[in-house]
Amino acid sequence: MGTAAVPRRFCRCACFCSENLYVARYGLHVRFRSEQQLRQDYEPILRSRGCVSPKDFQQLLGELEQEVERRRQLGPESAARKALIASSYRPARPEVYNLLQEATLAPEFLAAAEYSASSGADLKGLLQRLETVSEEKRIYRLPVFTAPFCQALLEELEHFEQSDMPKGRPNTMNNYGVLLHELGLDEPLVTPLRERFLQPLMALLYPDCGGGWLDSHRAFVVKYAPGQDRELGCHYDNAELTLNVSLGKAFTGGALYFGDLFQVPSTLAKPLEVEHVVGQGLLHRGGQLHGARPLGTGERWNLVVWLRASAVRNRLCPMCCRKPDLVDDEGFGDGFTREEPATVDVCALT
Repeated sequence: MGTAAVPRRFCRCACFCSENLYVARYGLHVRFRSEQQLRQDYEPILRSRGCVSPKDFQQLLGELEQEVERRRQLGPESAARKALIASSYRPARPEVYNLLQEATLAPEFLAAAEYSASSGADLKGLLQRLETVSEEKRIYRLPVFTAPFCQALLEELEHFEQSDMPKGRPNTMNNYGVLLHELGLDEPLVTPLRERFLQPLMALLYPDCGGGWLDSHRAFVVKYAPGQDRELGCHYDNAELTLNVSLGKAFTGGALYFGDLFQVPSTLAKPLEVEHVVGQGLLHRGGQLHGARPLGTGERWNLVVWLRASAVRNRLCPMCCRKPDLVDDEGFGDGFTREEPATVDVCALT
C-alpha cells in the first residue's frame, strides 16, 4: 500500500484552544470556554481534588487563560524559534542531522520493516519479528535504534538543552524536552523513519487505524529528572498511532501504564505496566489511555512520535470527538487537511 501524496497545507482543529487543557495540580483535563462553563462542568470534581477556596479557583482560572493564549500563539512562535535555531545554533553531534541511514537502525527493526514491505507479508509473519506486549491492547515492542545512535542523539539533545537557544514545550503535559521539528530533525530523521520504515509496519499492525495512510507526524523528546517532570498523568495521544522509544539514560522507575481506549469507560483499577528498555520502542494506538509512573532515580529521555493519518482524523477529531473545525497551521499542524488524499479508500478504514 503506497503512501498518500502529502497535501500542500496541514491544519489543526479549532478545539485545540479550548479542549483537553491539562491541570497537573488536580490531575485533570478540562474543557475551557468561560468561567461560568468551567464552574458548571467541573466545580464538584475540582473541589474533590483540592480546588476549594476562591483563591484556588482564581489561580486555576488564570492558568487556563494563560494556556489558551499560549496555544493560540504556538504556531508562529514555534516557527520563529525554528528559524533562530537554524541560523544560530551549533550542534555538538552534527552527524545526527544527516539523512537517516539504515546503519543507525537496529537490525531487528530493519528486518521487521523489510518484511512488512515485502510481497506476501502478513500480520502473522510480522508478529514473529517483534514482541507482543499485550495482544488484547495491541501493544508491541522492538529495538529501533542502535546503541551508538541513541548515545549520539542524547549528547546532541543535552547540548541543545544547555544552550541559550529558545525552547518550546514538547506538548501540553510535559515541560522538559525538545520539539524535533524546531531542532531541524524532522526532515532528516523522523520523516524518512515514518515513510520508509514505520508505514509498512503500521499498515500490517493497525490497518483499521490508518496505519497504511500515515501522512504526517509530531515528534518530540521528553525528559524526566529530579526537580523537573517526574511522572505523567493518564491521557491519550493526539495521534492515530504512537511510537515511544527509550533513549536512556540510567534510571529507575518511570514505567508506563496502559488502560483501555479512551472511548471505553475505565477505572484503570488494574492497568498494564510496561518497563522501559533503552533502545527499544513501544508501538500502540494513540487512543490508548496511558501514563508514566514516578521516576525513582536518574534521568529518563524518550523519543515520542505521534503518527497521524489525515484520512482518519479529517472525519473525526480525536480530541473533541467532532467533525474538525479546520484552522490553517504551520508545518504538519495537527495532521488535518482540507482535502482527502486522492488515493485513500476511506471505507476501508471503518
